[in-house]
Amino acid sequence: MTMLILILVCLFMPEMAAAQSLAPAGWDVGLKLNEPADLNPDPRIVEINLTAKLADVEVAPGKLVHAWTYDGGLPGPLIKARVGDRLIVHFKNELKEPTTVHWHGVRVPIEMDGVPDISQPEVKQGESFTYDFVVRDAGLYWYHPHVMSAAQVGFGLYGALLVEDPDDGVGVADQVTIVLSDIGFDAKGQLEPADSGGSAGMVFGREGDYVLVNGRTRPTLRARPGAPQRWRIVNAAKSRFFYLDLEGQAFTVIGVDGGLQERPVTNDILLVTPGERVDVIVAPKGKAGTPLTLRAMLYNRGYGSVQYRSVEDVLFIEFTAQPPVTAAPVRVSRALPLPAVEGATRVDVVLTLPPMENGKSEFRVNGVPFWKAKPFQAKLGETQLWIVRNDSDWDHPFHLHGYFFQIIDDKDQPVRPLALKDTVNVPMKTTVRLLVTFDERPGEWMFHCHILDHADGGLMGTVMVGDGKASGHVHTKKP
Repeated sequence: MTMLILILVCLFMPEMAAAQSLAPAGWDVGLKLNEPADLNPDPRIVEINLTAKLADVEVAPGKLVHAWTYDGGLPGPLIKARVGDRLIVHFKNELKEPTTVHWHGVRVPIEMDGVPDISQPEVKQGESFTYDFVVRDAGLYWYHPHVMSAAQVGFGLYGALLVEDPDDGVGVADQVTIVLSDIGFDAKGQLEPADSGGSAGMVFGREGDYVLVNGRTRPTLRARPGAPQRWRIVNAAKSRFFYLDLEGQAFTVIGVDGGLQERPVTNDILLVTPGERVDVIVAPKGKAGTPLTLRAMLYNRGYGSVQYRSVEDVLFIEFTAQPPVTAAPVRVSRALPLPAVEGATRVDVVLTLPPMENGKSEFRVNGVPFWKAKPFQAKLGETQLWIVRNDSDWDHPFHLHGYFFQIIDDKDQPVRPLALKDTVNVPMKTTVRLLVTFDERPGEWMFHCHILDHADGGLMGTVMVGDGKASGHVHTKKP
């Protein structure tokens, strides 16, 4: 009877059959992330404690760094929830510096967005703050501070939030969350200063010498040849771009920042810029005894970013001696709204880097750095077309807090496949067009370059959604 049921499942419900694990035992142990204890017995509420504190972390054999961490780990714990769940995070700060937690990509109320002086007070040493919101959208998100962002993220404060939809239809049982980052420290394990290189270091965007995958250098996954794996990837580095190559083997992209996209797309190289997420299926092929290497190739994100860097080995895949399998084609689809530009309010956003003045450089949005800027304006329910023009000689991953947008081409047509984004790379000397609808959540929401050194150097602003009593104020300090 059991065999008959299995045959019927394979014939009439192939997506369930495809969900059977094909991975060897312990296939992902080299990348396993810690998960926090759920304190709430309600199955639709995830309630956890999260503490920012210093800890010694081993990122490679014999290589210890005295990092800033969430719960003592690098990265912070992987928080898991299902779409529609309520997430309650009791956050405590044991660092000497004030901090916050920003939930990157999550459509939270403004009070939960984690930006000091805009959405919440700083959480000082010994203080606590409770984040409480519903996760409305399936997808991979992440969390990090918005106080001295480049320093604190660079020192190790980041972690992943995975919001799952059991009915997404992907049908790949073997799934791993991959947090890409980097860190810099000396032989004594002391972190590189966040202001190294001064103004020039800010303009270049500082990268650490140790490339990390889930807090480890060059970890290993195990695989049966040809067996599909679902990789949920987030780039949590403060400046580094990851231009990924699996020795020419294919990545099938099924989703991005805001969850599954309209249809899969297959690429043999994958660019993931700071703040972005990508949901891919890989079916690595190879032989036992011959590892396959995932590498970060050179990508020109601005002057010097290629000349002073080298190709990096990111992780290795070791194959079992099992006979290879042939993965079925990926047929995941998602119905997304077809955006229309007609009637949208045009907003021009120009990103510049003027010549150095008095020995200092500052990035500007529409002619002013953040600390001299007034908020943009948007009405509740209004759709706006943002024309983001990058006049600088550096790429800028552009991130909008609190809302998803869709990419529009220069003929006012949506870029296919349709997808929901909150972070998009705006290459040097190019223009990207974003269509965004500001829903029922009023407040002052940030936007900025997610090369966090650039954000700290002036490349950010805010949009006031709703009436906004502070709509005329000018920012005078850096969050």
